[in-house]
Amino acid sequence: MSGFVLHNYFRSSTSTRLRAALNLKGLDYEYVAYHLRKGEQRSQSYLAINPQGLVPSLQLEDGSVLTQSLAIIEYLDEIHPEPPLLPDTARARARVRALAYAIACEVHPVNNLRVLAHLKSAFGADDAATADWFRHWVRETFDPLEVMLAGDPRTGRFCHGDTPGLADVCLYAQVLNNRRFGIEMASYPTIARIFDACAALDAFARALPERQPDAE
Repeated sequence: MSGFVLHNYFRSSTSTRLRAALNLKGLDYEYVAYHLRKGEQRSQSYLAINPQGLVPSLQLEDGSVLTQSLAIIEYLDEIHPEPPLLPDTARARARVRALAYAIACEVHPVNNLRVLAHLKSAFGADDAATADWFRHWVRETFDPLEVMLAGDPRTGRFCHGDTPGLADVCLYAQVLNNRRFGIEMASYPTIARIFDACAALDAFARALPERQPDAE
């Protein structure tokens, strides 16, 4: 046992990417759920763990807490280097981080639950307008991301070569999230192919939202 406690929500894409990374590393963890739509992440007990009130957080064996999914994944890669989630050269790592950040920094922040909720409460956006917003920002990144992946010989079965890594856990989680908003994948054949390669692996399958203890 690793002694990790994962504070997360089954449908959170950032939680999904971290679950996939933990599974790829073969690391066990205790699963603690917070229902985001019920505001459980804003409870005083959770804010004492993560003052941002965001998931996921990873509590270590000594009680210290790591936040922000990409920072946690890179920490795991340093302390449990096998199998690696980042390649072994600086240039290759820069490419993988750029692919991961395109999703984690350009799509997710404008499409997460609290942003979509603010669109409704502050600007009166209905469900159709909210879905249009979500799809717009996915296209803004997925259109160039498809070109970046399809046009680079370093893309293999996965985003970089033939083993999954940091970029793949981000891509996998985002594609799953996209399905809730009817994002068609016909325009993204390379992204779809990489997603399918991830989905075929048990580590990713076990990270699926519907397979988590708090799944509705």
